[in-house]
Amino acid sequence: MANALLSRSLHDLSAAAWFGGSLMGAVGVNGAAAAAKDPAERTRLSTIGWGKWTPVVVGAFAAHAVGGIGLILENKGRVVGQTGVGANTLIKSAVTVAGMGLSLYSGVLGQKVAKLSDQGAVGATEPHPNASPELKSAQQQLKILQWAIPVVSGTVIVLGAQQGEQQRPTNVAKGLLKKRR
Repeated sequence: MANALLSRSLHDLSAAAWFGGSLMGAVGVNGAAAAAKDPAERTRLSTIGWGKWTPVVVGAFAAHAVGGIGLILENKGRVVGQTGVGANTLIKSAVTVAGMGLSLYSGVLGQKVAKLSDQGAVGATEPHPNASPELKSAQQQLKILQWAIPVVSGTVIVLGAQQGEQQRPTNVAKGLLKKRR
């Protein structure tokens, strides 16, 4: 019981941090950076803010992996024996790994933007018309990723909620009966 509580807490709190942090970054960090008077400061400030977030999100990824593996081990009988649980687990794992990949790639793009920040920008993800193709490309990709990451991490939370619903005694019984037929 204590292991399951710890696993679920690590899993859920880390997903919440990933979702909330990415959404706040897109709205708050990038929005505030776009308000800087000096165009060169816009990308610089944004990359500083995201850089401070990076160790937190990497820690959240580690906690999420530990919590997720713990939940799978605690529920391995249901994952194999209850209809729908295995599929949810596979889909959620794939979405999680894809989202982590997007987040890490976003960090790589952010480093590119940081190196080119002296070119200035309209906003954190809006390039200056005279920006180099490299900076424009990185910012255009980040403009998409800043919204894709909260969508993906939110999907992980929704799939986790579905797993919680699958644990209701009536749903466990129905799922086990369906599997036996």
